Amino acid sequence: MAGVLAATGATAMADTAAPDRAKAPDLRADVNRDGRVDVGGDSDTSGENTWTAQRGAVLLPNIDDDAKRCPVKDSRGRPLSDAELARCNDASDTKVNGARDAADLARLRTVPLPDAADGSRGTVRAVGAGAAKARLFIKRDGRWALLEPTDKLTAKELRSGVELGVEATDVVRDAGRWNGLVTMRFTVTGDGPSRSDDVVLRTAPVLTHHHLQRAQEVLVTRVKGAGEYGRGQRKFVKDLAEQVKAAGIGKPLTTFTKYGDVWAQDFVEPGYASMPGPGGKPRTMRVLIRSAQLDRPAGRELFEKLRGPDVGVVQVGKARPDEEWTLNSMGNLETIPPYTLGDKSYPAGRIIQGYRKDTGSKPAKSMRTFLKSQGAQDPLLLDTSWLAVGHVDEFVQFLPADTGRGWRIGVADPAAGVELLRKAQREGHGGKKMFSVPRGPGIPAPKETIDKVLGSAKFTADNKLAAERIEANLAVLKRETGVTDAEIVRVPGLYVRDDAGGSGLSSSRKLRRLGPDSLRAFNQLRGDDGRSGSGTGPSRAAAAWQNSAYVPGAVNGVLLSPTRYLAPKQWGPVIGGKDIFTEAVTSVYAKAGFTTSYIDDWYTYHIGMGEVHCGTNTLRDTGTPWWPKA
Repeated sequence: MAGVLAATGATAMADTAAPDRAKAPDLRADVNRDGRVDVGGDSDTSGENTWTAQRGAVLLPNIDDDAKRCPVKDSRGRPLSDAELARCNDASDTKVNGARDAADLARLRTVPLPDAADGSRGTVRAVGAGAAKARLFIKRDGRWALLEPTDKLTAKELRSGVELGVEATDVVRDAGRWNGLVTMRFTVTGDGPSRSDDVVLRTAPVLTHHHLQRAQEVLVTRVKGAGEYGRGQRKFVKDLAEQVKAAGIGKPLTTFTKYGDVWAQDFVEPGYASMPGPGGKPRTMRVLIRSAQLDRPAGRELFEKLRGPDVGVVQVGKARPDEEWTLNSMGNLETIPPYTLGDKSYPAGRIIQGYRKDTGSKPAKSMRTFLKSQGAQDPLLLDTSWLAVGHVDEFVQFLPADTGRGWRIGVADPAAGVELLRKAQREGHGGKKMFSVPRGPGIPAPKETIDKVLGSAKFTADNKLAAERIEANLAVLKRETGVTDAEIVRVPGLYVRDDAGGSGLSSSRKLRRLGPDSLRAFNQLRGDDGRSGSGTGPSRAAAAWQNSAYVPGAVNGVLLSPTRYLAPKQWGPVIGGKDIFTEAVTSVYAKAGFTTSYIDDWYTYHIGMGEVHCGTNTLRDTGTPWWPKA
């Protein structure tokens, strides 16, 4: 099955002697993935020497910090470097750090050898290409202890059988160097010829979330700056907390507070890794993937604040200077929910990312290699050349649906947005203001009318281009997933060229969310100290034809539950006491089964070329196994 953790072709060494159950060493793992190791029957024997999508034992990359022992400062109180922060986790020592850490170990057992002679000894060790990526522990007298490759099992232990635990010391980063496979070998000596038995385990992939997984926690940055922007942004956080609670999410907001980078979607992509646990229920670990923007210090707070019990952080590496900065923001990574099409199956969903077809610019090679190497969510690239920021979340989303497929595609629809304005004009409302948003912090409210907007040739061209590019990307998604036109939710939206002054439209929108220099500029507008933009990455000047949302992009919202959607407040023309964009957006989502609520993000995110989705993030349910049922 393409796109899935398929058969590896790896085969471990078989027993070196004729099978004799009473005397031959027999190492067992949870090959059938039911959450236990069967030493009394044979449910875990078939296929133990290979690994396929359907069968084979799994181990976790033990990169969390269950005992909260990893420091964030050195002995002199100075912040650790990025490399030093990333270096520490539970797998960086040779101990089992408490019961929680023990639960992260994949279990192995040796089948008792009651006839083992007094002089017999045994060893269990990792062999082959993955040996350096595995660490083994043995349970003796109720306590876990490191088992070195040269350490011996006694004849008594051989007769009774032992329990072992194995961890992967890292995630799979480059399948060309290491594909996640670990072979464990049990060897017995001292009673005739040496004999061995192998089992193969596969390191659990790091998976990104899709929208069929329920939101359990929402992340957002809360700025400390004084002044109107600071007050407005903290009001956004307060309003967001109310929306989260109303949606039935029990956990309070998690807030980033140290670096002032308001784009919480962009410096991290929440993921997870899991293996079968007791009763077959997944044993999971959240894995936060830092963006390949090490000149974006907000990513450090993942280590400093969020890393801990059952939460690890992966730092893949820094994008090269020739890899466009903005494409490496994680708002440029979304996940198609699970699907099967022909011989291709993606039971954990499939990643999409934007790239610039016109220049060939793609997200960082290190990140693309990492994501593809997980072997499960083979990234699909969509053309975002037409967008100034260039993120896929600016025009497409995936929505749960009560259908056979279980989900639909939601896309911005510029043609529908333009028609809303034309209808208003036909009905005599062309003189109405395009935007109902009031004056902001040191920024005048937009003054253009519907007539002025529709009279702009550039506005028409911008939205014609946006519609064409969205349709081209939809064609790719339809071809790759099998989604039909009936499964597409079209949400009214509008786009404007990224030269707001030149177009004569929306003079309050002059900022680019394109790199550290732009983040600094945004912070200066906010009255902050500019820390969120510190670094050396270049600011990218957008081409004259690149676009961003004109009316706050409704598809750039947050799915809070299977039936509740949070969109940015539209601030469109008010006719007959109603915002025509709000009415239209609400109606479209209602037909798709959602109750839509709104949050004002105009002066906090929209003028910086982002929306509520760009300014937030979600931790979602990890309870669904990525492996097939036995």
